[in-house]
Amino acid sequence: MKYRKTIRLKDGRSCCLRNATEEDAQAMLDVFNLTHMQTDFLLTYPGEGDMTADSEAAFLRDATASDNAIEILADVDGVVAGSAGIEPVGSKHKLRHRAEFGISIDERFWHLGIGRALTKACVECARTAGYSQLELDVVASNEHAIALYQDEGFVEYGRNPRGFRLRSGAYQELVLMRLELG
Repeated sequence: MKYRKTIRLKDGRSCCLRNATEEDAQAMLDVFNLTHMQTDFLLTYPGEGDMTADSEAAFLRDATASDNAIEILADVDGVVAGSAGIEPVGSKHKLRHRAEFGISIDERFWHLGIGRALTKACVECARTAGYSQLELDVVASNEHAIALYQDEGFVEYGRNPRGFRLRSGAYQELVLMRLELG
């Protein structure tokens, strides 16, 4: 799936939202590791992934060639400020209508409109791919993200009180949200 759009950020800079390509593999890995160090709101801790530049390049090549998945990066002045993507929940007939959404933004670029723009881009791509439902999990204490998702039409459909277990042993509650697309 292909996507490209330039937006104006709240601070006046331009941001290009586009497919992450094979050539972006190392930069995408770097921002992935960085964002996962910056917050406990994301799925993994830094270093837990087994992606290499080569495997990331293959993942990005497949996403670009896909008609139902995409990985979009946000480029601000040549820096990958974040990324977001959609992928199918499953390939079985009963699941083909559902896609999962994920996003992460480098904290240096928080509150500039990148998260909203990436969310809108993924919603648009999910519609283009023919999905009728887009889903995400968000940590309950991540109030800014929840507010953004609600603004974009996502609704809560459940909670998992022990969705994430931190290394400290504490738990984070996950809010399960979905957006009906059609």
